[in-house]
Amino acid sequence: MIRLHDTMTREKRPFVPFNPQRITMYVCGPTVYGRAHIGNARPPVIFDTLARLIRHEFGPNSLVYARNVTDVDDKIIAAAEAEGVDPSVITERYERFYLDDMGALGVTPPDIAPHATQEIPAMVAMIERLIERANAYAAEGHVLFSVPSDPDYGALSKRDRDAMVAGARVEVAPYKRDPADFVLWKPSGEGVIGWKSPWGRGRPGWHVECSAMIERHLGETIDIHGGGLDLIFPHHENEIAQSRCAHHGLPLARYWVHNGFVDMGSEKMSKSLGNVVTPAELLEQGHRGETLRLALLSAHYRQPLAWTDDLIAQAKATLDRLYRAGGDAEAGEIDPGVIEALSDDLNTPLAMSRLSAIEDPSVLRASANLLGLLQSSEEEWFRGGGDASDVDARIAKRAEAKKNRDFATADRIRDELKAEGIVLEDTAAGTTWRRE
Repeated sequence: MIRLHDTMTREKRPFVPFNPQRITMYVCGPTVYGRAHIGNARPPVIFDTLARLIRHEFGPNSLVYARNVTDVDDKIIAAAEAEGVDPSVITERYERFYLDDMGALGVTPPDIAPHATQEIPAMVAMIERLIERANAYAAEGHVLFSVPSDPDYGALSKRDRDAMVAGARVEVAPYKRDPADFVLWKPSGEGVIGWKSPWGRGRPGWHVECSAMIERHLGETIDIHGGGLDLIFPHHENEIAQSRCAHHGLPLARYWVHNGFVDMGSEKMSKSLGNVVTPAELLEQGHRGETLRLALLSAHYRQPLAWTDDLIAQAKATLDRLYRAGGDAEAGEIDPGVIEALSDDLNTPLAMSRLSAIEDPSVLRASANLLGLLQSSEEEWFRGGGDASDVDARIAKRAEAKKNRDFATADRIRDELKAEGIVLEDTAAGTTWRRE
């Protein structure tokens, strides 16, 4: 049985879906205004791994997984204005980059990828309901959620009222009835992206997007809601309040799952701090996407992860060892110990240690596949696939030089290949090679 740590209850609970034939999971996706950094990649990799586990345990068609795309946002508007282009140019560009980067890390696309700009009617309808039920009010072209109208507000973050107001870090505008109230709809000025609404031309607040999209695509109450720790407050707290009040008190999610931060050894990785490294940069440096994926899975998902060169090197060495052990065997049965580790709140470090102990190559490959690893053949992993004739020709030239005792030429060829990331291994049977 799968057990997950539920942020709402602060304890590990057996995962019992409402309907095992239609398990629903929603994960907050990207705001597409710039390249994703490696910290942004942790949730997609973590929840992709959880999705693989759920589908293994409950059946390949058991899960409906949604991950949204926020394609209307003040940062998007600012980026579009800076380039003098329509916001769609920015969002389409960076969504394409995001999907390419996540694909390189072995992340399977979600079943549903709702876009905020395509869900405006659902958001307007939810806001209208909240106003009718006195959980929201219109003021000066804005619509705000009335926090005092929801007595259970704060249940997820467990913060007191003063801490919530301070943590929200939003302007206490004069049109707010209460400092904690948050925006559901805001006006759009001349030339700024917006839509018609009962409260004037404007655009949605960030929090209402997810509540409306969850309701429309998955239902009023879902099984799992996921995201990073930074989303617990205010984003997920506000989602809960909106949805609960719009749905007569029903909970938004039965399990809340949050992953820890990725840092550069000291502080959280953040675009605002400028201490970021992107998957695109790492891939350009020659690191494999699978190496980056294993690095992101190397620590337990709820713990912080320090992103270092040593972490990447260790992940690469682990994969080298696993590919040698797995060879080109066909995937067989999955090792029960790996399933047990993943079922215990997605304990990927324990699962990795159990992978290393598997002796049967077919079992190893199947078990690694569950983690999204060993997706290539041994040949592709070590030799990079593609046309290896040039490398083979130079190795043959080196062998001829050695035969003629021209060691200077032989050493030069070895050094040239090493500079290209190709390692030669001389054995009694001849010379083999692999890419670093």
